[in-house]
Amino acid sequence: MNRRRFLLSSATLLGARALLRGQQEEPTFSTEVKVVNVLATVRNKKGELVPDLTKDDFSLSENGRPQTIRYFARESDLPLTLGLMVDTSMSQRRMIEAERGASYRFLDQVLREKKDQVFVMQFDLSVMLRQELTSSLSKLNDALAFVDTPTMNDLRNQTGGGTVLYDAVVKASRDIMKDRPGRKGLIVLTDGVDFGSEFSIAESIEAAQRNDTLIYSILFSDEGAYGPFGGPDGRGVLVRMSKETGGGFFEVSKHQSLDQIFAQLEQELRSQYNIGYVSSEPVVISEFRKIQLATRQKGLVVQARNRYWAKRSPGTN
Repeated sequence: MNRRRFLLSSATLLGARALLRGQQEEPTFSTEVKVVNVLATVRNKKGELVPDLTKDDFSLSENGRPQTIRYFARESDLPLTLGLMVDTSMSQRRMIEAERGASYRFLDQVLREKKDQVFVMQFDLSVMLRQELTSSLSKLNDALAFVDTPTMNDLRNQTGGGTVLYDAVVKASRDIMKDRPGRKGLIVLTDGVDFGSEFSIAESIEAAQRNDTLIYSILFSDEGAYGPFGGPDGRGVLVRMSKETGGGFFEVSKHQSLDQIFAQLEQELRSQYNIGYVSSEPVVISEFRKIQLATRQKGLVVQARNRYWAKRSPGTN
């Protein structure tokens, strides 16, 4: 008798749970849970990398609303997708050889075969993909050998353009970086001067942000390339592109060679924090959302992207 009562009680309880569950599952709207990843580099007042912070050392907000950090890793081992983008306009002709050698030495140190992938792109009058994504160092070396300034015939037949920096960033972000997993970055070697792009600097930054791509810009300019009175200053452009995408800005000078900069960049790529969270606000419409990442410890500078593209999933009601 007791057993019978127990079975009846169990059946009643299960029925009630099923009814409650059915009521709870009546959808008001549906949304896909998506993890927002933020790659961050932290430096102290001296500009030195700080690689030993923990999850509790960070605070994170989205559009001013505090968020819970769910995923955290130091020195991320995620696959790395890099684009080596070289300005081959005539203003760079005296630096091409140095760029080739330093680029190859950098890739030799950074590339993990069968895990990381790199493409090589050059831009001047137009954008040219010299090597599609590959893990082969030999293919990348062969491609770098063909990276060069326009020929006299190219210049004679020129119909537009000049240095299409912004177009190159848009093409790389949309055509190559889109839907790629892991860490993604564009390494842009240029003097920062753009002539003839169809896209604006704002559109190039937006293309990188939409595809979760960081821009590491390296200002490498020839002071005599534009004549005795100098030319446009591309520094501000490159600083903006790097800052707004969460990458880094470097400048070749008498005190800092391209090889030294590549060594710093390698160290930075190996010292990134990978921070992930799920937004507390469902994505009802596709939009850019601001990210505010900071450290609780004063005197530290966080380098990370300041917004991301929250994309509404197809079929969301």
